[in-house]
Amino acid sequence: MAKLLGAVLAGGRSSRFGSDKALALLDGRQLIEHAVPALTPYAAEVVICGRTDPRWTCLADLPAPDMGPLGGLAAALAYARDRDCVGVLSTGCDMPVLPDDLAKALIGDGPAVVEGQHLIGYWPASLADRLLDHLARSETRSIRGWIAEVQPRRIVPAAGALPNINSPADLAAWRERG
Repeated sequence: MAKLLGAVLAGGRSSRFGSDKALALLDGRQLIEHAVPALTPYAAEVVICGRTDPRWTCLADLPAPDMGPLGGLAAALAYARDRDCVGVLSTGCDMPVLPDDLAKALIGDGPAVVEGQHLIGYWPASLADRLLDHLARSETRSIRGWIAEVQPRRIVPAAGALPNINSPADLAAWRERG
């Protein structure tokens, strides 16, 4: 099996959430504590991008601090490339689950993203320099702009399979779902 890096993108501002959503509790654990094990079955190593936390290997955004999720992905791709990983399987810190069938559908030839959840994706490590160049050229750091450039495969998840936890109400709804 090819060596993959798992990357939890955790550098956003959580503006819609109102506080640091990576640290919000779900079932007695922080959201970030759900995201790491969601990637673990598929990755040789899992890193946290865009924040520091002594529990894990953490990567600063590239090419500069506070670049948001795209800066975290750039850091993960560069780290993966330098460690001979073929690619990066990424998720957001607010994504407590990654169904096995979805992860397997993402990993493959070329980049792939989950439709409607663009932080969940598979990115070949060979895209590291291209993403850094994109960030140098672009006036925005939108993941949508990067997706428009690389044209990844789009994977549609099963209905209701993934939470979209952007607000305390979203978290409450996911908790009620059980």
